[in-house]
Amino acid sequence: MVPSTWNAAPRDYKNRMGAYEASLIGTKLVNPEQPVEILKTVHSFDPCIACAVHIIDTKGKELGVYKVEPVGGFCNV
Repeated sequence: MVPSTWNAAPRDYKNRMGAYEASLIGTKLVNPEQPVEILKTVHSFDPCIACAVHIIDTKGKELGVYKVEPVGGFCNV
């Protein structure tokens, strides 16, 4: 398993948070319509993994989907 898969994992069988989720606790958003703070945090683990982020609440309801289009060849996927 590569680090990005491990860090992006959902909660485990003991309901422990994955690294991304844990690192976002308490994150303040300047503009919830463009949550760049979330993308910056996820990018700190892996700059290519956060081109699309899905935000869900604690019950699994999707709150939003944010997609960033690469600029200047940053992400060549």
